[in-house]
Amino acid sequence: MPFTTLEIELNNQVATIWMNRPDLHNAFDETLIAELTAACIALDDDADVRVIVLAGRGKSFSAGADLNWMRRAANNGIDENLNDARALAGMLRTLAEMKKPTVARVQGAALGGGMGLAAACDIAVASTKAVFATSEVKFGIIPSAISPYVLRAIGARQATRYFQTAERIAADRAREIGLVHEVIEPEALDAKVAEIVAALLAGGPNAQAAAKDLIRAVDHQPVNHTLVEETAHRIAHLRATPEAREGIAAFLEKRQPNWMGE
Repeated sequence: MPFTTLEIELNNQVATIWMNRPDLHNAFDETLIAELTAACIALDDDADVRVIVLAGRGKSFSAGADLNWMRRAANNGIDENLNDARALAGMLRTLAEMKKPTVARVQGAALGGGMGLAAACDIAVASTKAVFATSEVKFGIIPSAISPYVLRAIGARQATRYFQTAERIAADRAREIGLVHEVIEPEALDAKVAEIVAALLAGGPNAQAAAKDLIRAVDHQPVNHTLVEETAHRIAHLRATPEAREGIAAFLEKRQPNWMGE
């Protein structure tokens, strides 16, 4: 599928989605939203792809919403704005609910919706030059579409501060509050992303998809008989799968499992 705002780079079971509007700091409009949604769906269904990396060309990861798009939206009626909001929320949900592991490579500014993209990925790796913000209140709006993913990452207490102040969040602070997993010097960013990708490729793909689904099912649930039974059923089901049998056999035979190739 040809894209105008994205580049897709495929390399050894890894797909890197490059947001490619560097002159606009990879700010997104209706086209980028639609294309990123389509790319995530296509790559999640591609059997040759195991891991997806989300990255931005140029200085910024993503500056969030394109101001020209926001200006057009301000002149639209409620129905048009609702359609735009649904498209943005749908894109973030599509990214967040991918079956395959996702890694955000954040080299620079990730503001507003850009911060939401980083939060929606499973793993976020940031350069020391990265900066984050939920800047929406400065424009008289709220970080509504990104809120489920940012709250999941940093919790309600931190979100209460940053959703209201729109303060810039430095990379080290982002790690402290749980928004990113790693902070690394710019020249080592790609090596750290590659290290994490290699670790992901060592895991069973079906098990990783099941692990993501397990987290969604168990998170914030009370520990009771129903939950214990559900977790027991999940592991019992997976133990009987060909992937699990292959993983155990590979470990006992001191060889790589077949999902890692030769």
